[in-house]
Parts: sequence; C-alpha cells; structure tokens
Amino acid sequence: MTSQSTRNVAQDNAHVGVQVGSVGGDFHNHHYAPPDPDSTPEGEFEAGVRYLDRFLLDTARQHIERAVARGYPITPRVQFYRLVALLSGRTPRQLEDDEWKRLLAIWSDPPDLDECDEWTLGLRTILRLLNSTDAAVPETAAKELESLPPRQQGYIFGHLDIALEGALRDRLWQKSVAHARENRTAGDRLGRAWKFFHPTPAPARTRPVTPAAIAMLDRVKVGVGGPLLLLATGKLTALLAANGEVRGLIGLYSAVAGLAIFGIAGADRYFRHRYRQSKDSELRPPRRHHTDARPGGFAGKIDRLFTHYFARYKPDGMANDQWLDESAGIRRYLRNEVVDAYREERINADRVAWLVRYLASDVRTRWNRGALTAYRQELRVPSRTWLLQVVGVITLITGFVSVAAAVFSAAVLPGALWLALTVPTAVTATRAAFRIVAEHRRVAADNIHRSAEQSRRTRAYDRWVAKLADRPTDTEMAAWLECDRKVITDQALQQFRLQPGQVVAHAFLEAPAKSARKRRAEDGPWRYSHYRLLLFLLTEDGVRQIDLELDFRRADHRDTQRLNYRFHAISAVRIDGLALRKPTFHLTLNSGEKMTVQVTGTDTKPAEPNEDPSPITELTVDASGLHQTLHVLEGVAAEGKDWVRLRREQADHRLAELSRRTSGLLG
Repeated sequence: MTSQSTRNVAQDNAHVGVQVGSVGGDFHNHHYAPPDPDSTPEGEFEAGVRYLDRFLLDTARQHIERAVARGYPITPRVQFYRLVALLSGRTPRQLEDDEWKRLLAIWSDPPDLDECDEWTLGLRTILRLLNSTDAAVPETAAKELESLPPRQQGYIFGHLDIALEGALRDRLWQKSVAHARENRTAGDRLGRAWKFFHPTPAPARTRPVTPAAIAMLDRVKVGVGGPLLLLATGKLTALLAANGEVRGLIGLYSAVAGLAIFGIAGADRYFRHRYRQSKDSELRPPRRHHTDARPGGFAGKIDRLFTHYFARYKPDGMANDQWLDESAGIRRYLRNEVVDAYREERINADRVAWLVRYLASDVRTRWNRGALTAYRQELRVPSRTWLLQVVGVITLITGFVSVAAAVFSAAVLPGALWLALTVPTAVTATRAAFRIVAEHRRVAADNIHRSAEQSRRTRAYDRWVAKLADRPTDTEMAAWLECDRKVITDQALQQFRLQPGQVVAHAFLEAPAKSARKRRAEDGPWRYSHYRLLLFLLTEDGVRQIDLELDFRRADHRDTQRLNYRFHAISAVRIDGLALRKPTFHLTLNSGEKMTVQVTGTDTKPAEPNEDPSPITELTVDASGLHQTLHVLEGVAAEGKDWVRLRREQADHRLAELSRRTSGLLG
C-alpha cells in the first residue's frame, strides 16, 4: 500500500443517514441492556442466546453474563455460549482488558473436557482454535471442527470465523464464506424476505351505513297529510252516498286506487333516480384536488397510499396522469371510506395498505370490464314502473273528474271544500312519502352493498394473511444479513488483495438507504429493505473502507465508494448530537474530506402508538455496529499505527497466556 490513496471517490462531504430512533447515554460506553426484574436467571440466559442468534452481540453479552452473575449454573452449554458471545465478530486484538479477563476466567474453572456431549465438544474445538497459532495444532483443530454436530459447527462458522490467529484463520474464513454463500438465499429468501417488511394487516372493515336521515318537515307532512286525506275521503264518501251518487263513489275510489298505484310506482322511480345520483357522485371528480389532511397524519398517509396504488394498478395502455384524473372521484370516495372506517382504531396506515391495494386493483378490474358504472343499468327505471305510473295517473285523473262532477251536482259548497283540501294535501304528502321511502330503501340497499363488500374484502384479507403466513422471523433476517456481511467482506478482501490474517480489526456500520422500508419484530431491532453499509478493514498499513448499498430483499449489493488511507490520515472521529438524542458519527480525514453517519434519522417515531422507542433504538444501534466502529476508529485516530502494534503485541501475549493456562486441558 502506498502513502497515497489508491482510489478515493468519497467526495463532497459524503453523508449517510441512519433511521434508528433516539438513543440516550454515552456512546463511548458499551450498550446497556436493562434487566427485567421479573425474569429468572434461566430466562435471562435464554434471552441472551436468542439475541446472539440475531447477532445483537452487545445485548447478548449483557444478558448471558448477567444470568451467570445471578447464579445460573455453569455447564458446558453455558460456557460455550459465553465464549461465542464474547468473541463473536471480533479479532482477539479488539478485546478490551476486562473482556480478556472474562475470557481467562471462563477457562479458570472449565468443565471436564473428556466428556463427549455436543457442548463439551464445542468447547474443546473453540479452545483448540484459539491455540491454533502452534504449527501442529491447525490440522487437529480443523478435524475437530469438521466433526462437530451441525449446531455447534454453525455457531463457530457464523460467529468465530474472524476471531482466530495463525494458519487456520484463512482456512476457516474460506469455509465460513462458502457457508455464507450457500445460505445467503436459503429458506427461499428471495421469495419471503419482502414479506417481513409488511406489517400485520388490520382486519377488513367497511364504513358503517349512514342511518336514515328523514327531515322533520317530511314527517309532519306525511303525519298530517295522511289523516287529512283519509278524513276527506270519508267525508266525500258520506256526501256522495247520501245523495245516491254511485258513479261518484266509483270515481272516488278509482282516484284513491290511482293515487296508490302512482305512489308505489313513483316512489320506486324516485328512489332509483336519487340513488343513481348518489352513486354518480362517488365517481365525480372532487372540486378540490387537495385535502387539509396533515401529511404525517393517518389521513395524509392514506392519501399517499391511494395515489401510489392507483398509479400502480392502472388500465392497460393508460398513462398514470390520465388514470389518476379519470379515477379521482372514486379514489377520493374510497379514501374517505377507509379513513372513516379505521381512524378510531389508532393503527398505523401501513396496516391497511393491503386494503388500499385491493381497492385499487378492484377499481381497475371493474373499469376494464366496463362494470364501474354497472349500477346505472341496475337502477334504470323498469318499463313496468313507468307503465304503472301512467296507469295510476290516468286512473287518478279519470276518477277525480268523475268525483268532481258528482260532488258539484250533489252539494257544491261542501264537496268543493273537501276536494280543494285533498289536492294540495295529496301532492304534499306524496312528495314527502317519496323522500321517506327513498331514504329507507337507501339504507336497505347500502346494507346489502356493505355486506357484499365486507365479504369481498374479508376474502382479500384472508388471501393476504395466507400469503404472509411464512413471513421470515427476525432470526432468519439476522442470519441472512450476516451472510451478506461475510460475502461483502470477502469481496472487499479480494478487491484490496488482502488475506484474512492481514486484517487487524474490522467494523461494519449499517444504515438504512434512502426510502427504505422498515419493520421490526417484537423484541427486535429495525430491519430495512435497503441498507447503506460502511466496511472498515484495518491492516498494518492503514484503513480500507468501502461504502455500498445492499438490496436486502434481492440479496444484491453494489459498491458506491471506496477509500484507502493510512492511519495518520485520520484527523478526528467523534459522536455528537447526544443532547438531542440524535447521535451522529463523524469521520474526518486530514485532506478535509468528511464522512457523516446520522445514527438517528428524521423518523424517530415508534411504529405503533404508545410504543416506547428507547429499547428499540438501543437494539437497532447494537445491530448497526456503531459501538465497534467507534471503538476501532477512535483507537486508530488517537494512537495511529501504534494502536495496531500494541493490539497485536497484547493479543499475542494474551493468547500465549491462554495457551499456557489451558495446556493440560486438551491432552
């Protein structure tokens, strides 16, 4: 390596943002996992093992060591996990003094290594690997490793591949990388990883039907007009009967029958007309193309989901803008329905994204079939209704003329008064009755529509739940990400023409890429669909750094920049923003170039209401590799090449001390 950078494309104050939430405390100290006062030592130990399986190493060490301190019995299994957690992801040179003391303490009172259970075999192999600096040891250690049970072998390949020294390190690294390449897409990662980032869907809901809204004036008109019509009919009947007007009586009841026929047919026609207008209004574009919804609120997020999915599910051959204009009315109607149906549930908008997607797809399907306005045909006034109305009107008029003639011939004044009362009363009461009947039929029709729509949405919900049923666990996500790290590290070693044994220390810093989807499992850190990864490789000559982007769902990555500089080129490494609970990592080179990693992004809100973000943030920072990155680069910035020399000398001395203390254990 020359004194100058072989390649440097991190120009213009490169910046990487990390959206992991707020973090309190001093980042120069290790992550602290608060104890659960209700947990037993056994429960705390098993929690530590689960964190270890998810590569949350600081948290795992805290739980495992605290369980031992609380009196959890020391067994080969416990000692195996203690060693794996202590050494995971680090070279011996990266261990601090207290960690070396803990390593020696683990071996100060070891179990009987002559036993042949799987955990004792694992312990023997780890000890053999740590002593593999001797020329005769590597072959024996390699054979023991290959003969281990799959579980113990998997832990060593997954966690201790870089924690070794000597000739065996390069060999174990290559096997570990081969294992990572084989398992990088295991378990149908390419078909399942995307499901992790979809939240648990909210059950299907529809907006409740608006109750019948009947004006008080209409109630009065029917309530008063109906009895008046009955009274007028009775008076006219008595008047005509007293005068022997049989023809008049026939005309009177013909008029009543005609009014009834007209009323029944007219009410049906009126309902169909009004209901069609209501349905048409659902398709009519809104007069205002923007809403007052807050962008960050539930309604604002639903707005964006509808715009996104309607643009995604558009009819063939139609441009996005054209389809969004054509569907503006139905889109706004459905948006309002979803907001009304779920607003009171206090759920995240992403949990109803499945419903928005279904609705957008359903609208496109109906548009393609020409069924979006099928209701117009259903609500068309039938010929029978028109015929009944005509018959009713003719019968009503004919009967009324006959009654009028009979009344005027029998008793002009009383008959004229009752006829004058019936005409406006009948008109007023009939119109009011039309509106009342139409409103009740609207409620009935809406209930039928809602029931059918609820069934369709429930089926769509069930399909989506079934599709997400094999969503990967957080442990699987962590294992895939660790495989990515190994493959990326190996490619970096090849790019820089380095052997694993030449790496004094290494560190990964993880950050979400721009617009990455995020989700977390219960008791887990945030996971991202796209990552920005910074890899630092420290050798005797200096620092190699690669910045790259990882598409986690596709298990694909690409380099975005590469740095190559000597130790003395590092001007400063620092963390600021602690007071604002937004710690930001800064790396400054003597050339003036800066690398800024905002460990707390702009999105610091929890995924669900009333969720405490602090534990989530701590886990995410643990997963991000910030602590290890800061520790390594701070040492280099402060001491330069002397840090590497001192670390190597200390590691050699301590490994020799470990070998001396354990020389009689392996036989």
